[in-house]
Amino acid sequence: MHVLPALWLASAQLTHLSPVDILILALYFALVVFIGFYVKGSTNTSEEFFLAGREMSAWIAGLSFVSANLGSLELMGWAGAAYEYGMLATHWYWIGAIPAMLFLGIVMMPFYYISKTHSVPGYLHLRFGEGARAVSAVSFALMTILMSGVNMYAMAVVMQTVLGWNITFSIWVGAGTVALYVMLGGLRSAIINEVLQFVLIWAGAAMIPVLGLIEAGGWSNLKHNIATNVGNANYTHMWTTLGHFRDNPMGVHWTGIVFGLGFVVSFGYWTTDFLVVQRVLSANNLRAAKMAPVIGAAFKMAVPLIVIVPGLIALGLHNADGTPIYHLVATDVAKQTGGQSFDEVLPLMLIRYCGPGLLGLGITALVAGFMSGMAGNVSAFSTVWTYDIYGAFINKKASDSHYVAMGRWSTVIGMLVSILSAYLLVHATGIMDYVQALFSFFIAPLFGTVILGMLWKRATPAGGFWGLLAGTASSITMFIWVHNAPSELRYVAMSADAQPMAENLYRALWSWIICVVVTILVSLLTKRMADTELAGLVYGVTPLPDDGAKTLFEKPIFWAVVVIVVFFALNLIFF
Repeated sequence: MHVLPALWLASAQLTHLSPVDILILALYFALVVFIGFYVKGSTNTSEEFFLAGREMSAWIAGLSFVSANLGSLELMGWAGAAYEYGMLATHWYWIGAIPAMLFLGIVMMPFYYISKTHSVPGYLHLRFGEGARAVSAVSFALMTILMSGVNMYAMAVVMQTVLGWNITFSIWVGAGTVALYVMLGGLRSAIINEVLQFVLIWAGAAMIPVLGLIEAGGWSNLKHNIATNVGNANYTHMWTTLGHFRDNPMGVHWTGIVFGLGFVVSFGYWTTDFLVVQRVLSANNLRAAKMAPVIGAAFKMAVPLIVIVPGLIALGLHNADGTPIYHLVATDVAKQTGGQSFDEVLPLMLIRYCGPGLLGLGITALVAGFMSGMAGNVSAFSTVWTYDIYGAFINKKASDSHYVAMGRWSTVIGMLVSILSAYLLVHATGIMDYVQALFSFFIAPLFGTVILGMLWKRATPAGGFWGLLAGTASSITMFIWVHNAPSELRYVAMSADAQPMAENLYRALWSWIICVVVTILVSLLTKRMADTELAGLVYGVTPLPDDGAKTLFEKPIFWAVVVIVVFFALNLIFF
């Protein structure tokens, strides 16, 4: 660990901010802190602090829903993945998000919303009892802390690479700001800031693909340049190269994309990760709660424009003599050689296309994204810690004001632990490898438990507990197995040609299958719950309330169909 500072500070500073750029960045930090103080007076009860009083409109909840996910994973991780893998990275935005977001809104939100639960582990408590709640709460709390560390690490890398700022200074400024406004204003403060951050991200990042495509001479010329630079025309196709593991730069098969990503990882994240579900639970009525994920899905489809396209532009740029301008490498290689990594694509493009003023706006957009990710994770951690760990197992009879105070203090403690977790990323090849591993550990088996709990009334508390425990343990075991013996990947991904990203997808799929099989077997061997105990928790024994939609254009299902049609059209266009 003693070599960390030398490695992290090896990169040369790429640019300097002008006074107007510094002013824009300073105003942003001042504004987010002001919002925290402004809403503090309206977060005195637990429902106000943890669920924003359930007062958010569908649009506010929907934009917050997307923005909470628009952190370093989106902005730096997938821009780097686009440079490394090409258009295949877009799958994580489309098949890896849209169907699951719509499923959450139309199918699952009625149960989350009418049960009045504060969290997804809270739903599992109602459905399966304390055992399943404990496993999911502890694993989710651990995951949110590690994910918050991802955002800290990414923001520090940007500040170091672009501005030459000290890594420790960058981490503490960002973490301190987020901890302050979330501690003061709870989820309400986080949501208001996330909507602000959503606007800033688009305002600051949208100029990159526009100016980049102009320099490249349009989309057709960019595709030609990419094929020339990498010696492979497959980098601009999404589906045609997935017939075999060795036919695409990601080393993955279409079954991994469709079932591992499109079903298990995607549905697991968007329907059971409380980081995003918490935002939808803040909606002011059932119709708004159902519409929020649909609105979020519509905006999600456009995000590749500001994330994937910049990575492709960097891949296609070349000098006058025809040689590629950028030669980016994996994070561990960059640290050893002093080069630049895949994860630095977006700041490099920002510097290339933005002058004074615009650069400040762009840097502020990146910082907003990272802080959005940190705020989302730390607010979700605070809720799950307070209600599903502290309130459930440590202090069950405390007053409402005591739980609010605990929520504020756990925000600070969670942020401090997140700072320590940022150092784990030193050992990761890149942001995406690290994050996908976390998802396969915690999200994939959790989805198996939740979906069986909602759709199958025969599932029992014992089945839910042992299935979730077996799925989580099996995923971690597979990771350790392949980490210690890389050649064994051929068994997890079912091919000797599979690459690390395929491992993440198939590990998630296997852990989900193990969770479901164990849940079913144990449930069939244990006593079933009475239908009266399952009211409000399971399809088939719960009358669904009317969401209040009267006309066709007010119905969430109508807009969900519109979104899914556009989704299929985009996949055909870039097939």
